Amino acid sequence: MTVLTVDAHITFLYTRDLERADRFYRGTLGLELALDQGRCRIYRVRPGAYIGLCARQAPAATPETASGSDCVVLTLVCPDVEGWAEVLADRGAELEGPPEINPAFGIFHFFLRDPDGHRLEIQRFLDPRWQG
Repeated sequence: MTVLTVDAHITFLYTRDLERADRFYRGTLGLELALDQGRCRIYRVRPGAYIGLCARQAPAATPETASGSDCVVLTLVCPDVEGWAEVLADRGAELEGPPEINPAFGIFHFFLRDPDGHRLEIQRFLDPRWQG
């Protein structure tokens, strides 16, 4: 079985008010801001574990996503995004598309869903400011 590495985990949450959320996560909880991407801010919980907040409205709920599965994205930060895509496809996972560069966030990534419909992202940061 092919073993692929994971460097970090980020749980991304949508927020309607990024400044208010920042005051809570950075001020009240005391988390360190690891990376400010403008519309998304990533806070270090501990080495390799992060919470990301994105300033945008979550997609409208449908019967399939009424549980909020589209309001949270579980992200695995990995050096070999292409390798993960190949292995996961070989294991029967349905990728939402091939790995691609997202220039707005300086990442190379792809998405898939788990059996309960939760969205997962496999990504590598291209942004040199990311220190992981």
